[in-house]
Formats: sequence, structure tokens, C-alpha cells
Amino acid sequence: MTELDVRTLQRRLAAFADARDWGQYHTPKNLASALSVEAAELLEIFQWLTPEQSARVMADPETAPRVADEVADVLAYLLQFCEALGIDALAALAAKIERNESRFPVPGSTGDEDRHSSE
Repeated sequence: MTELDVRTLQRRLAAFADARDWGQYHTPKNLASALSVEAAELLEIFQWLTPEQSARVMADPETAPRVADEVADVLAYLLQFCEALGIDALAALAAKIERNESRFPVPGSTGDEDRHSSE
């Protein structure tokens, strides 16, 4: 098995779309819309589960592959979105983590539900 990295996956996604002439539809707006739809499909799996059931979802042989497929769809559209706009997803995440570490220092932030957002 080959080593996986974000750039290689982005190139594979682009080649897949280009071979089918789908690149013309991969505008930032369309990709953002598709990303939202796929995230909603992931959420749908968890919609009526209790917190305890949701924590065990990957132990269910029928549900686990559905969750993995939806995660793959979300990631695929996110990577294509980043490619379309020239965003380095890993650099953007690293920068966001650094900002959050400054915004939410450990003393005073632990257990505060109002601060669990990464916004």
C-alpha cells in the first residue's frame, strides 16, 4: 500500500474529475454546497441516536461502513474545495489550532461548554 498524503489525494481527486469532465462543475460554490450535503448525510446517521449509541456506532457492522463512506465524501469535497481555492488544508488547520491555543488557554478554559467551538 502506498503512503497517503493530502497532496496525493488531491491530485487523485482532480484526475478522477478531469477524466470525467467534471472539473467544470467544481466551482468553490458547488464544492461548498456538496460539502454541506455530505456533512448532513453524516449527521443523518447520528440523528436519533443517544450519546451512548453514537459512541458505539463504529462497532455496528452495518453502520460503520456508512459512517466511513460519509467521512470519505466530506473529506473528498473539502480537499477539492481547498484545491479550487488554493488553500493548504493542513497549514490552515495548524494556524487555527495556534489561534485557538492563544484564545483558550488551559487555565480558565477547561470544562467551559461555551468555549467548545473552534470558531
